[in-house]
Amino acid sequence: MLEEAMTAIAEDGLATLTMSALAERLGTSGGHILYYFGSKDRLLLAALHWSERQLTEERTELLARRVAAHRKLALFLELYLPRGPRDPRWTLWIELWARIPSNEPLRAAQQEIDDGWQRDLETLLAKGVEQGRFAAGLDVPARASELLALLDGLSTRVVLGERGADRATSLERARSAAALLIPHL
Repeated sequence: MLEEAMTAIAEDGLATLTMSALAERLGTSGGHILYYFGSKDRLLLAALHWSERQLTEERTELLARRVAAHRKLALFLELYLPRGPRDPRWTLWIELWARIPSNEPLRAAQQEIDDGWQRDLETLLAKGVEQGRFAAGLDVPARASELLALLDGLSTRVVLGERGADRATSLERARSAAALLIPHL
């Protein structure tokens, strides 16, 4: 159900997603969906958590891999960026960002998810410094925050399908920026 909600948002946008339209796609009733989620915002929040849980598992596996720090960083960038225009996960994020200022549960969920990405990237960078792969004295929290902000910007452009902002180009830009922000030894 959550995956279908994300797909519907990616295809048609949040404004056109109604409980009855989603119910029709799922072969159930809008009342059935409301029974489980209570509101459209709670359904969206559940879809967001579902999507991010999968990515958290992938990040955990990535951090546990026995590869060089710069390779882990490259894999992290690949995981973060959307797969292409209208990527369901990223389309959901873009739709929800506009709702966050007036919705405390969404704001809290967004902060929790962002904190997880920040924590994992800091862990990756700190391990690289510890292993002598990244320059000593690296301000790990600041560099992680800067890189994530850059990735958000690149991701938004990819999802919106802006000219010159395909996944491959954005991934190359992210790698280039990471090399400048996080010097390798």
